[in-house]
Amino acid sequence: MATILSTSLSAKTIVCYFSATGTTKALAEKTAKAIGADLHEIQPAQTYSSDDLNWHNSKSRSSIESNDPKSRPAIANKVDLTSYDAVILAYPIWWGLAPKILYTFVEQNNLNGKKVVALVTSGGSELGRSGTDLCKYAKGSIYKGGKDFTSGSAEEIKKFVEKLLK
Repeated sequence: MATILSTSLSAKTIVCYFSATGTTKALAEKTAKAIGADLHEIQPAQTYSSDDLNWHNSKSRSSIESNDPKSRPAIANKVDLTSYDAVILAYPIWWGLAPKILYTFVEQNNLNGKKVVALVTSGGSELGRSGTDLCKYAKGSIYKGGKDFTSGSAEEIKKFVEKLLK
């Protein structure tokens, strides 16, 4: 369920995030608070263990998902995006890409006509093409851009997002 906050942007905005370790959760919460957006956690039906996230192991769950273009991990919760004009997707970068659960999310939700911004965290990769790739599966969405905010102040995030959503 989305946490309702007051909005400082003219567009009604929600930050939808997936975080396996807590790093992206902190970014999403900072972003939502900075811009006055609602907040929604994308929860996997099957939680990721530390073994699942071991990128050194080619047989780990996250490695297998990342290497399978058709992988769509199930999501445990839903959100109604009907009343939103803009959706900020916050996620970690795995092997240079968005985790496959984000593909599940954008395919299961109607983002037609909605502005989409990608904010990511990463231990080494950058945003790359992950935002544009996701929006190919978010039929009719309007990709406004994205940035790696593994580090960055709330004010920097706010300026970046507000500039994109003007």
